[in-house]
Amino acid sequence: MKIGVLKENKSNESRVIATPTEAAVLISDGHSVLIQNNAGYEAGFLNEDYIRVGAKIRNTMEEIYQECDMVVKVKEFFPEEYPLFRPDQILFACVHPAANKEEVDALLQKKVIAFTAEDTHRYGSPNCEVAGKLGALMGVYSLLSINGGSGKLICGIGGAPSAKVLILGAGIVGKAATEIIASLGAQVTLMDINIGVLRHCLEVFPHNVQTAFSNQHTIRELLPQTDMVINCVKWPKHRKDHLITKDMLKEMRKGSVIVDISADVGGAIETYRPTTHADPTYEIDGILHYGVDNIPGAAPHTTSIAYAASVLPHFRAIANLGIQEACRRDGYLRRSLTAYKGILTHEETSVIQSRPWTTPEEVLNLENCDSLDKVPKATSTVAAK
Repeated sequence: MKIGVLKENKSNESRVIATPTEAAVLISDGHSVLIQNNAGYEAGFLNEDYIRVGAKIRNTMEEIYQECDMVVKVKEFFPEEYPLFRPDQILFACVHPAANKEEVDALLQKKVIAFTAEDTHRYGSPNCEVAGKLGALMGVYSLLSINGGSGKLICGIGGAPSAKVLILGAGIVGKAATEIIASLGAQVTLMDINIGVLRHCLEVFPHNVQTAFSNQHTIRELLPQTDMVINCVKWPKHRKDHLITKDMLKEMRKGSVIVDISADVGGAIETYRPTTHADPTYEIDGILHYGVDNIPGAAPHTTSIAYAASVLPHFRAIANLGIQEACRRDGYLRRSLTAYKGILTHEETSVIQSRPWTTPEEVLNLENCDSLDKVPKATSTVAAK
């Protein structure tokens, strides 16, 4: 199989989905790997590094799409790529299909086989860990008055207390953010809806971390004393409510900061909108919002190493075993199947965009297979039967 690695075309995105290490493994399996010119350059991986392990360089994304059976990248596909899709071509990226109708239109119209990477992670994505840690640091930086914040130092000093930080969600992102914020000496309240998770957090985090059940009433009570909110909750896209609404901002002190790491329009933070690394913050009612939707892109070397290693097994399974067998063996890969030769196979997208859909099991003729790898659903969104 010919596998093509694209250079990212999202603003301020410098990650690469396959380092020379992954290229070498795929080549050792007998496949050809084509790298778009300088795809790994900003992450610290040179063309020469790829050539050394046997990969070939192509100057443009057009060449990659034209020559390759499978095309992979980190972030979503953009309109300039849509005309390049070819029927039956395998595409792998963070598609975020439910939020990107035009992208889904293109995937279906071109009859490709598309996987959305964010649903493939059995142990959680390394991108989530980076986003939690780096997002926390960006929040610390945003608190400074030179960046529009209240001027509070996260750790405090002798005679002046440390900042108070509210972290919503104790999953991979929330724990990563808590690790950073707590280590800097802030007073942290970590919220979740799972008491087992909260008990575990009390065992592993220092005593400047306390826990609380996550609900809007408790959040509202805490906001007047909170200097920074870090949202790490992946809000179900079918829900129309929010954890923090616009009217709740008036409960917060001017210059306080909200960092929405989950970065969902219409999500847990009603006032969220996406921003970029070049212009990361905006102010609403005196509250500074940090809204960058590709936070890990600011640490491309570290992130690329871990992320590429985490998705390599999927690339190998698809290339070595074929789509059907790879999806039979790995339920996380199967649940990430988004479009299959003109058929939508992603349930959440079906609900949000009011489209008909078919299960991955049905399109792959795996409905009656007794040896399927059974895994949880990617989201709580359920399509009507």
